[in-house]
Amino acid sequence: MEASVTLKKVGKLVKDKTILAGLTFGIEKGSLVAIVGDNDAGKSTILRLLAGFENPDYGNIYLHGLNTDKRRLETRKMVGYVPHENDLDPWLTLGQNIKFYGNLFGIDSQTIQRRLDHYADQLDLTPYLNELASRVSQGIQKRAMIIRSLVHNPDVLIMDEPTGFMDASSIRKTWDLIEKLKGDKTIIYVSNSLNEVEQSHDRILVFNDGKIILDGHLDKLLESTIEYHQFQIEFEALTDELFNHLCKVVTVVSPNRLGNIFHFYGRTRSVFFDVLQAASGLPMVDLNVKKLGLRDLLDSEFAGDGLA
Repeated sequence: MEASVTLKKVGKLVKDKTILAGLTFGIEKGSLVAIVGDNDAGKSTILRLLAGFENPDYGNIYLHGLNTDKRRLETRKMVGYVPHENDLDPWLTLGQNIKFYGNLFGIDSQTIQRRLDHYADQLDLTPYLNELASRVSQGIQKRAMIIRSLVHNPDVLIMDEPTGFMDASSIRKTWDLIEKLKGDKTIIYVSNSLNEVEQSHDRILVFNDGKIILDGHLDKLLESTIEYHQFQIEFEALTDELFNHLCKVVTVVSPNRLGNIFHFYGRTRSVFFDVLQAASGLPMVDLNVKKLGLRDLLDSEFAGDGLA
């Protein structure tokens, strides 16, 4: 498929620290891409570079084949950007903030109003449009920032924590809108909400120390560990002696404990019965078996060498 965003050997330095290290990858047009990773992994930096708010120290970024450095004005119009922190003008209303942004891109007043009304209805923001930005909650501010990023109808939407500070209802409406926009727009977002990422992505980029260490759909990323299952057994009393005994079961992988809970992994469900047999006769409170998820993938053992 056609690439909407392309990075070629893009790097970013802050003093002597490498924030991004020679990134080369492309993002397909119309796809929904999530970026996850530890704090200071370079996630927000890559968003600012893609949005044109920062320049790489080396390498090139292309939007629809145009170099963002050499064709800055053209490429800037292609992008809608939602930062993590509120940057609305506090002395303007939410509506005025959005309209002013549309004016900067030369959009006519009628088109701005039509788009504002449409997205405000989608995100239930209409009752707040005449409120000063400084007098509404952070969740409402974030919804206004999303609408502001869309008012000039960009091809690429870049969002840092798109549902930050929102209540449950607003989160649901925001993701409903994002899913509607996907396909028409290329959407790239950073989120620390792993549940949201699991539910809403075509592709996940996992960043660590300025590099992409994992790249793909969650199902694909889990292929190397999908044969594993994770188990929990809660005992009435998980003594040190019992814990050490269960850890010696040869089929058990990466055992650990939390209070009276024995947590472990195994390649097959039969491992569960191996542990039950080893703990035969001891009183148990609860049992649990489940498939691996994104949290497991981001665990250092998974993102590094995998389970051993």
